[in-house]
Amino acid sequence: MGLEEVLKGITQVDGEWIEKARKRTSQLVMPPRALGRLHEISEQLCGIQKTLEPLIERKAFLVMAGDHGVVEEGVSAFPQEVTGEMIKTFLNNGAGINILAGQVNADVFVVDMGIVSELNPATLKGGDRLFIQKVAKGTANLSQGPAMTREEAEKSILTGFQLAADLFNKGIQILGTGDMGIGNTTPSAAIGAVLTGKTVEEMVGRGTGVDDEGLFRKQEAVRKGIEVNQPNREDGLDVLSKLGGFEIGGIAGCVLAGAYHKRPVVIDGFISTAGTLVAHALCPFVTDYLFAGHCSEETGHRLMLEHLGLEPILDLGMRLGEGTGAALAMCIIEGAARIFTDMLTFEEAGVTGKE
Repeated sequence: MGLEEVLKGITQVDGEWIEKARKRTSQLVMPPRALGRLHEISEQLCGIQKTLEPLIERKAFLVMAGDHGVVEEGVSAFPQEVTGEMIKTFLNNGAGINILAGQVNADVFVVDMGIVSELNPATLKGGDRLFIQKVAKGTANLSQGPAMTREEAEKSILTGFQLAADLFNKGIQILGTGDMGIGNTTPSAAIGAVLTGKTVEEMVGRGTGVDDEGLFRKQEAVRKGIEVNQPNREDGLDVLSKLGGFEIGGIAGCVLAGAYHKRPVVIDGFISTAGTLVAHALCPFVTDYLFAGHCSEETGHRLMLEHLGLEPILDLGMRLGEGTGAALAMCIIEGAARIFTDMLTFEEAGVTGKE
């Protein structure tokens, strides 16, 4: 399936089902909308799934991994080999995402979208949860020219789309996005600056913890990348190819797959939202199917979410990535669904309603 076919297959969430859900909410045995945003969440689930019995029992995460040529500019506090090392940690169930996804009984799969290291799933513990879909061994340095070709950008999106679609076809009811890639806050900030129209200073943060000099280098790398490449903000694929990362494209594909297959997707932090910005530039309807798991401490993330019209479920000062914020938010999303389906109505409970 080509990208154009995917985009043509995405429609807005059915507002009629949301209205039906709101009617049921008004009958639940509590003061009107006493559980605040939990009602909005459950009603959105009903609209997405076209049912008054929303189910999100089967959950999974796709953690997209990629390396970045822009690390040559000294934009990260960690060396590039950490990307591959952290993938092994994910497979060994030792990372933050493993612990928090375990709380909601979500499976964690890892995708090599384009890391420098070569990993062999057959020789790794947990290798059956690693998908090798390498577009290339890392992107080019975005501050010197395009990060990738347009064809590579499209391939990364379609790869993410297909992997997510495969999970949906196997019965996954809600998907979380995660990321791993040393240096990936730099391309994410570049994408954010272009697609939101905000300044480099507003969008570029400290990532893994660079000092003041490192922050300046990041800002300069992003500024140079935008000047050299002149991305077209009206063309999400152009922005991705000139400034992005393979894992960011993969996340964009996951977002498109959720909208195409009418499944909810919970996006994580700064990198996941950069991928979402790309997907949104290609098809604005995708936000109907999204939940923003949290607001990251990373500079610019809140501005990204505001541009997308998404309100984060959590705001806990987190900035780890991996999908951790999305995993925590799934607890709340599941709670919202259970309130909607399991709570009695005034009539069922035999309680006198509001006059």
